Amino acid sequence: MGKLTNALKKAAETRMERIEKINSIKERSSIIIKKMGDSQIDPRIVTYFDPKALVSEQYKIMRTNVLSINKGKPFKVCIITSSIHMEGKTLSALNLAVTLAQTVKKPKVLVIDADMRRGRVERYLGVKQPVGLSEVLRGQGDPADALFKIDLENLTFMTSGAVPENPVELLDSENMAKFLAEMKMQFDHIIIDTPPIISVTDAGILGSQTDGAVFIIQAGRTQRGIVSRATELLHQAHTKILGYVLTNVEYHLPEYIYRYL
Repeated sequence: MGKLTNALKKAAETRMERIEKINSIKERSSIIIKKMGDSQIDPRIVTYFDPKALVSEQYKIMRTNVLSINKGKPFKVCIITSSIHMEGKTLSALNLAVTLAQTVKKPKVLVIDADMRRGRVERYLGVKQPVGLSEVLRGQGDPADALFKIDLENLTFMTSGAVPENPVELLDSENMAKFLAEMKMQFDHIIIDTPPIISVTDAGILGSQTDGAVFIIQAGRTQRGIVSRATELLHQAHTKILGYVLTNVEYHLPEYIYRYL
């Protein structure tokens, strides 16, 4: 019995050592994210101000559709892109992120502004953030310095940072791959706002590293041929299209006209 007791005791000690080691690794890999106390969020992020509004319900439908594409295995990382500028991709990304964060399971959600030419996340959130994605990829800042929250505890943001000379090379770098791998360990869902695919190749570069793209189209503005060309470019970049979102659509209800997405 003595040998058996000693064996069980040794096994228990080994198990405890493994648990302590795992916890130690988790602690080292965890990033402390600062909270921005003085934000002036754009009212068009309606899911933040009024989760029960009719507009918010449309974003919840968008959330449901994106999450149900791969049943049993929701997306981990997706990009939000469009054909051309000013189609509503950044607002769609932010509203989708808020609805994801509001679900019952409270997943950890990260929004990355990867439009390093014309980033808008900082402006829409009404914050000033000196360190963003470009600084992290150039080795001029750590993710811990760039990540921040507002007042949704499970929703985190990273701005685009200062405009670099070589955004394409930065997004296609080993630093970007390592950064994404690190963020995947920290968050349940990552939404990356990218430039329009017609203008530059950034969306294609990032799309191939993710689960796919949500494609934003503005009703009454974006021509069908442009959308077809943009779709072709994403396919050439081996980017899966998770779905299309039509923005700037009006629908009528008694006494009101509602504009959604």
